[in-house]
Amino acid sequence: MKIGLVLCPNFQPICFGAVAAFDVANKQAGETLYDVRVLSEEGGLVASWAGMQVMTDPFDDAPYDTLIVAAGLEIPTSSPGLVRLLRAAARDARRVAAICLGSFVLGDAGLLNGRRATTHWRYAQALQDRFPSCKVDMDKIFIADGPIWTSAGMTAGTDLVVGMIERDHGSDIARSVAKGMVMYHRRSGGQSQHSTLLDLSANEDRVQRALNYARQNLAESLTIDDLAEAACLSPRQFTRLFRSETGTTPAKAVEALRVEAAKLMLEQSRLPIEVIAREVGFANRERMRLAFARVHGEVPRAIRNDAGPLATL
Repeated sequence: MKIGLVLCPNFQPICFGAVAAFDVANKQAGETLYDVRVLSEEGGLVASWAGMQVMTDPFDDAPYDTLIVAAGLEIPTSSPGLVRLLRAAARDARRVAAICLGSFVLGDAGLLNGRRATTHWRYAQALQDRFPSCKVDMDKIFIADGPIWTSAGMTAGTDLVVGMIERDHGSDIARSVAKGMVMYHRRSGGQSQHSTLLDLSANEDRVQRALNYARQNLAESLTIDDLAEAACLSPRQFTRLFRSETGTTPAKAVEALRVEAAKLMLEQSRLPIEVIAREVGFANRERMRLAFARVHGEVPRAIRNDAGPLATL
């Protein structure tokens, strides 16, 4: 599959970390699954935000399976030429993506019209205001709406690429790439999803379906009956299959998911601890405190204090 990484002037070099996942996939597969080319509007050297210059190829008539737009730390200025070239290339590409603020370039090209998309949370409202026909969701790590993929931030671009690899070649190779890059896997459902689902990752689709259901409904009671129904199994069958696939019980898995979601809220918000406890499904702050002590050996207040300024976001 031919991949085109489209660089905007003043791009962030971290975008190369995202597309490195394609190279890792090649290595893990033992064959060339992806051929990555670096492109720009006119070709030649393109300077990054840090001053590093990268040699690029110009757009040509060659078809690309996937185009990925990389920008910098500010909303990029989309030249008429780049918009025209991207719009034309998108007609032949299977999918078009943007890392972080590259979503504004896709919007200028008309590719976000009627689509769901995301971008860095600081600029989500600006994206919505500029492209009102696009439904912007700032709570997602990345969004794939048909052929249009967008990521929430720079590092989320790597999650986006791993998501593409999973879509192309299945969960086994995607999981192998994620582990090879020492990263979290399947952060596709929102910012509350981190390493717990990688640790619990199951080959059995019914177990994975139950885990996804639990993650999306943490505020609910999430009984064995609820999870078994999501997996389309009887409670006894589900409990036995879940333990064999994950090595733990459904109750402990749900607690781990709740603790992880609560930890992120503690670090990235100023919501009262009692509110966070209810939001993630703990009946009260005392139950959440006991769960944190078991999982992290620390109480929620200590974790919030350690987060420092991040907790004011």
